[in-house]
Amino acid sequence: MDTIWTKLYEAACAVKCERRISEYVTAGEVGAAILSKSGNIYTGVCVDTASTLGVCAERNAIFNMITNGECEIDKVLAVMPDGSTGAPCGACRELMVQLMPGRYHGIEIMLDYAAGKTVMLGELTPEWWIK
Repeated sequence: MDTIWTKLYEAACAVKCERRISEYVTAGEVGAAILSKSGNIYTGVCVDTASTLGVCAERNAIFNMITNGECEIDKVLAVMPDGSTGAPCGACRELMVQLMPGRYHGIEIMLDYAAGKTVMLGELTPEWWIK
């Protein structure tokens, strides 16, 4: 396994910590790590609410990256509650497309960490409304 993927997996696992914030909010069931084009790693956790105000771990990590002055994504990894990895949801894909129009195709996403299987965002969004 490529060492950068190991670092991303470990970073996502380090922030993943399921917890109840209030009777309406939970957080940390999923952890994500983003590698920016400059080589920095940003993390985030999912925040689930009783309404639609929650946010996925991947978007939280992207917002962390943006908060820290960066806007170019190289790699994305999300760790699910059972420790497996998977593809980002449609809302997360949409944010990445809008953040990097014309360049989002090259964002590499870890689908299956155990098997070392990755996919490019362009493969997950072949006919997106933004080229």
